[in-house]
Amino acid sequence: MPYDAGTQIPRRIALFSGNYNYVMDGAARALNKLVGYLEEQGIEVLIFAPTADKPAFKHKGTLVSVPSFAIPGRRSEYRISPYLPKKQQEILEKFNPDIVHLSAPDLLGQSALRWARKNKVPAVASFHTRFDTYFRYYHLGWLEKYVTSYMRRFYHKCEQIYVPTDGMVELLKSQNMAKDIRIWSRGIDRNLFHYSKRSDDWRQKMGLFDDKVTVAFVGRLVLEKGIGNFADTLKELEKRGVPHQALIVGAGPERETFEKMLPNAVFTGHLSGEDLSTAYACADIFFNSSITETFGNVTLEAMTSGLPCVCANSIGNAHLVKDGENGFLVEYGDIQGYADKIAILIEDRNLHARMRENGIEKSRSFTWDIILSEVIGHYQHVMKTFKVSV
Repeated sequence: MPYDAGTQIPRRIALFSGNYNYVMDGAARALNKLVGYLEEQGIEVLIFAPTADKPAFKHKGTLVSVPSFAIPGRRSEYRISPYLPKKQQEILEKFNPDIVHLSAPDLLGQSALRWARKNKVPAVASFHTRFDTYFRYYHLGWLEKYVTSYMRRFYHKCEQIYVPTDGMVELLKSQNMAKDIRIWSRGIDRNLFHYSKRSDDWRQKMGLFDDKVTVAFVGRLVLEKGIGNFADTLKELEKRGVPHQALIVGAGPERETFEKMLPNAVFTGHLSGEDLSTAYACADIFFNSSITETFGNVTLEAMTSGLPCVCANSIGNAHLVKDGENGFLVEYGDIQGYADKIAILIEDRNLHARMRENGIEKSRSFTWDIILSEVIGHYQHVMKTFKVSV
């Protein structure tokens, strides 16, 4: 629903997030982009989230810290807020939000949802990642159906759910996940991500060779991002004698594991801003074997930077990559299939050039201002109809 200047808009939004500024990931980037845009429109936003001593980046908006603890085990970089304490509830009540926006069905989100229902404030939620699929990567696949059931109960208590693609709409409808599912897509900063950022000096500094095609991974170094499939595919290329080199951009708890899998790869650690855009432009092919994303921000960034993409055939990738046009889609876990498509792009430079141009053209349709104005349109609909549904 587009923004309607003649219809009432919310003036105060309370946003709840499990991670807003202490780890840089796709959800945090999208939420910060939204908050910045809402404030530009004169809408006040108060964010309630766990915080860390050293934030990963400078956040947008006013952030209220909620007590939290690190998740035990391999994902200790993320934090959990088990509830919304009285002090934070008093801040929320004084703020008197028109809408409560939840970014995850976690314990903090549950507390906020209970508060919203008790105080007759409409709650909406944005769907940023497929949490239910995570357990497959940690040998806990049997939990997936229970998590899906829990998520269904959570989202049915929300007035609207926002997902980034039509494919996610169809998936969640098939799961009876929510009563009103709408699109909040994602945009791209075309001034930041651009193929002109390619730098021979940067490539030389990183130890990338001119006579080898660079296959890039960009993202959190965690199991659910498909690092095992990525490594196995590059080992298969090596076995076939296909010349290539790997560029790994990102940080995370599985870096040591990933380095052991690919001892000859170039690992940059976490990059952002101009450093990140340069890294994309200095690669030649983008390979994303993850199926957990709801949109595929890194895939869009790669396309805008002029990289043909080889991706797992998932909802987060299929709306961006048109198989055979600007890249290839391969069924998840098909190592031979991944290797086949990457090898084709390495060997056929004309095909590589054609897919590169098609990807750049495809990326032009993702414009932030238009996309974010639609979120205000969704909010307006909630403001208009909520009294009827109470």
